[in-house]
Amino acid sequence: MNPYFVGLLVPIAVSLLLQKRRKVEKKRGVPVDVGGEPGYAIRNHRFEHPVETHWEGVTTLAELFEHACKEYVYMPLLGTRKLISREMEASPDGRSFEKLHLGEYEWKCYAEAFKSVCNFSSGLIQLGHQKSERVAIFAETRAEWQIALQACFRQNISVVTIYASLGEEALCHSLNETEVTTVVCGQKEFKKLIDIGWQLDTVKRVIYINEEGISAEVSLAKNSTSWTVASFEEVGKLGTEAPVDANMPLPSDVAVIMYTSGSTGLPKGVMMTHRNVLATLSAVMTIVPELGKKDIYMAYLPLAHILELAAETLMAAVGASIGYGSALTLTDTSSKIKKGTLGDASALKPTLMTAVPAILDRVRDGVRKKVDANGGAAKKLFDIGYSRRLAAINGSWLGAWGVEKLLWDRLVFTKVRAILGGKIRFVLSGGAPLSGDTQRFINICLGAPIGQGYGLTETCAGGTFSEYDDTSVGRVGAPLPCSYIKLIDWAEGGYLTTDSPMPRGEIVIGGPNVTKGYFKNEAKTSEVYKDDERGLRWFYSGDIGRFHPDGCLEIIDRKKDIVKLQHGEYVSLGKVEAALAMSPYVENIMIHADPFNSYCVALVVVAQSELEKWAMQQGLEYSDFSDLCQKQESLKEVLGSLATDAKQARLEKFETPAKVKLIPDPWTPESGLVTAALKLKREVIRKKYENDLAELYA
Repeated sequence: MNPYFVGLLVPIAVSLLLQKRRKVEKKRGVPVDVGGEPGYAIRNHRFEHPVETHWEGVTTLAELFEHACKEYVYMPLLGTRKLISREMEASPDGRSFEKLHLGEYEWKCYAEAFKSVCNFSSGLIQLGHQKSERVAIFAETRAEWQIALQACFRQNISVVTIYASLGEEALCHSLNETEVTTVVCGQKEFKKLIDIGWQLDTVKRVIYINEEGISAEVSLAKNSTSWTVASFEEVGKLGTEAPVDANMPLPSDVAVIMYTSGSTGLPKGVMMTHRNVLATLSAVMTIVPELGKKDIYMAYLPLAHILELAAETLMAAVGASIGYGSALTLTDTSSKIKKGTLGDASALKPTLMTAVPAILDRVRDGVRKKVDANGGAAKKLFDIGYSRRLAAINGSWLGAWGVEKLLWDRLVFTKVRAILGGKIRFVLSGGAPLSGDTQRFINICLGAPIGQGYGLTETCAGGTFSEYDDTSVGRVGAPLPCSYIKLIDWAEGGYLTTDSPMPRGEIVIGGPNVTKGYFKNEAKTSEVYKDDERGLRWFYSGDIGRFHPDGCLEIIDRKKDIVKLQHGEYVSLGKVEAALAMSPYVENIMIHADPFNSYCVALVVVAQSELEKWAMQQGLEYSDFSDLCQKQESLKEVLGSLATDAKQARLEKFETPAKVKLIPDPWTPESGLVTAALKLKREVIRKKYENDLAELYA
């Protein structure tokens, strides 16, 4: 061998060995002595005590926003796309779909946004809203949502956040329980409010965000209700003409009452103080490197979800730009984008975005379907490039590194990255653990690390967060600097902190990010919130986790999702669903286990394109997709696919569905079967399909 070549290999090999050794040895979380119930507790390796604020002299969200607006005066803050046209397009089956042609982003700089906030804040008071009353924001994610939020903070008005997709019963419950007097809403939400107006006890004022065609709702509300009705612009104008001094909050004041998306029963209102939210924002500042004014953030998740609210508040704090979009207009091929025009990501070219696992799974499936459809040399090239990069990510020295990595990026992955604008440098995934397959796929195809986070509404999204250089999969990182994470024994489920090789138990989160509790629900609050003898507040999550030797957490189960079968075996519904979601036929899946039987069954929302492709290959005739889903051949094919995935995931026989029902219609937040974060509403689904489930056990 050439001596020069050997001379090059030796330092590279030594470097890789040292790098691998450093990775093995790196402690991301370390044990800590805490109060409260005995358990196994871990803190972030860099911070001995929980952090509360990253910004000197800033103790509330109102102060944080004002501080940023004075520092980044003329930098762009809030971006919205101009609507060029709205058209109806007919599909081959005769149905019509709305398509949008959207223009470039138009921006408000920090100074303009601050002026809008101050004017709207004053206008609220001039409209008659009292400082002791609450405002609800019931709208899709958009710039006006953020302006209204910050305006309320400046007058120390608590904001009630409500998902735009919430059903009538939950909407009435949320507004009446919090005694809301003013609602800020969009057109669709305005119509919902009018429909239930007679059931609302305390609403006096409705502020609508001006949209095309909203005049009908405005006229109807003025004629059929006693509400004071004003547009967003009119309220701002009131404030411009008669400014009101700010009434800044204290850290202990409630900033937001956030209604959970209600995966079980009616939603609960979580009371978040300014101190709580600020602690989470401050902790994230220490984890994601170089957040700042060069960043552009793609805002499209519901702002009524703590993940999005925290992300946008943080972006505004560091001088970044926030461009608003929606899940239906995100990419060039999104369902509401007119063919041949740009989706939000292509127009914005963001550097940062948040996502829930269901959305990243769709991105992965969409890319794979497109690659498979292209076939030929293009598919072969993609498969080779992906396997080479996957080997590198998995730690193989023989994978694609350095120049070869750049080559595959240029040949294959640049086109994939263009789907989300081509500039993404970091993706934050929250809401639920992301599958290892999806995490690797997105990492390779987007060329950006994915920060896996774990937190809950009750902890202001704070809990754990994977560090920038952590490429492991299946875990959710070490404790954020604002939190201690403790595992406590759950003997009934067989999870103990003394388990080997890793301690296991229920996850309990403590720190300044842990919220006050549930609004007007002391019984539920005292059940899951505890203050220890040292004054630290803890939240009992109901999730089951285990700590890896480096201090990182892995979610492995959930107490409520475990069912004991007839012969004593325990089935973890969530674990089985995560494994079987890998089947190409599965768009969504819910496992059901009857404790009086020895097997489980599955409701599968079928991936239409995949099942129809299989049917065509088999020469199977059918009248429509619903008919195809009922055919015995289809049931047998999907059940076989699930069995294969179950075997690969090493599921036990009793964990593998013995029977299946194929569902032709998707489960959406609008249908009420999943939450806005796309989590299953098990009880609602069980009730809707109770006859089908009974037949599966007949």
